Amino acid sequence: MLEIILSDSKKSTYKYRQIYEILKEKIISGQLPKDYKLPSKRELAKDLAISINSVATAYEQLIAEGYVYALEKKGYYIVELNAFKQEHSNREKLKESLIESKKHKEYKYSLSHMTTNSLHFPHKKWISFQRQVIKYHQYEISQLSHPQGPIEVREAIRDLVKITRGINCYAEQIIIGTGTQPLIDQLVGLFKSDIKAGIENPGYARVRDMLIDKGINVAEIPLDNHGVDIKTIKKENPTLQFLTPSHQFPTGTIMPISRRIDLLNWASEKENRYIVEDDYDSEFKYGTDNIPSLHSLDKNDKVIYIGTFSKTLLPSLRMTYMILPLHLLELYKAKHKNWLQGNNSIQLYTLKYFIESGEYSRHVKKMNLYYENNRTALISSLKKYFKDKVAIADIPAGLHFTAKFKTQKSYDEIKTSAEQYSLELYDMRRFSTDYVSNDDEWKKYVLGFASLDIDEIDNIVKILYKAIFE
Repeated sequence: MLEIILSDSKKSTYKYRQIYEILKEKIISGQLPKDYKLPSKRELAKDLAISINSVATAYEQLIAEGYVYALEKKGYYIVELNAFKQEHSNREKLKESLIESKKHKEYKYSLSHMTTNSLHFPHKKWISFQRQVIKYHQYEISQLSHPQGPIEVREAIRDLVKITRGINCYAEQIIIGTGTQPLIDQLVGLFKSDIKAGIENPGYARVRDMLIDKGINVAEIPLDNHGVDIKTIKKENPTLQFLTPSHQFPTGTIMPISRRIDLLNWASEKENRYIVEDDYDSEFKYGTDNIPSLHSLDKNDKVIYIGTFSKTLLPSLRMTYMILPLHLLELYKAKHKNWLQGNNSIQLYTLKYFIESGEYSRHVKKMNLYYENNRTALISSLKKYFKDKVAIADIPAGLHFTAKFKTQKSYDEIKTSAEQYSLELYDMRRFSTDYVSNDDEWKKYVLGFASLDIDEIDNIVKILYKAIFE
């Protein structure tokens, strides 16, 4: 006799699901042999004191998955299954190093360069534009988007960068992606595998590591007071030279026009030679107008421009874009014609409305003032508490700056102290491949101020002082 025991516990699943699971296990384990006839739906429903519909639903699921077959007017029978080959009696256990916490590590205080201020994001206005998208773009959001993103959104970005960054391009040249790394991954796929990439050192470690992992020959290009060292670039002769000219990451250096001209001239001297301009936070400049993009000076289609909305809006929106020279665009379309656009179409169309309505420009202007006040307050507080034990690279741009602290403590000791005070803090070792000595009495840090509340800055600086000296 077929034994099925159902649970009435509130935590248990639906009755049909319990029947399905019990029968499936009996079939897989071999307890029910092939062609075994199951009780009729009415018979099993009566035995279990449940509805016929519950039994019918369970049987139909078993039939759909291939465990059971039905013969008209005869009943339901078990399908013949081969036994599973079990080389191990138990599944491999998850290694401790692979176990993920359900909760991200949260710091009480943060001087991270990666954050923005979500409290001042215009959530209500963004949501109102989302409603418009859902109302007026039902067709567009129900379809797969163009591989480069909807053309209407790219047109809005085209108009924006023309005004804010001096860039003249076609909307067709713009490729929207979910971040800088995915776009760069697509970009390097347009070139031969033996290319060389020049990376600023110190610089954006995530891109450097990604390129190395892809097997690309990476040349570390040192910096001077004007940005990347042009002599080293000429010596290494990279195919792609990655730059952050408007606010070098992480040192903050703003590249002067003389160095920009030298780099553009270098790129124009050889056919297969390009500059990748990562313009990650150029919207924020204090005291003077924004620095024009390197792309705006390019007359020979040698600059590949990458911009992002992660700093001006929210990092979690994952909206970045790349502007390709026209001859590379042809290669891109041939190479990635089957690419599926990864961005959320509702968010992309919301961005279009946000830009075209003028809300984006108003938000950036508002945040520029907010961040400038934060930056000024943080520098003032650092000078007040650290006095001659701090040296600040006071470059009025972006959402972070670097500072050196005169201390006998090692980087690791400072990191441990910062963790004890629940302070998020990043030192220069994260960004440089050069050896950073603990013996150097000046320890260098990258200090972000975007997520700070101006009223808490003094208290955070006091905690930073304790972490570095106590």
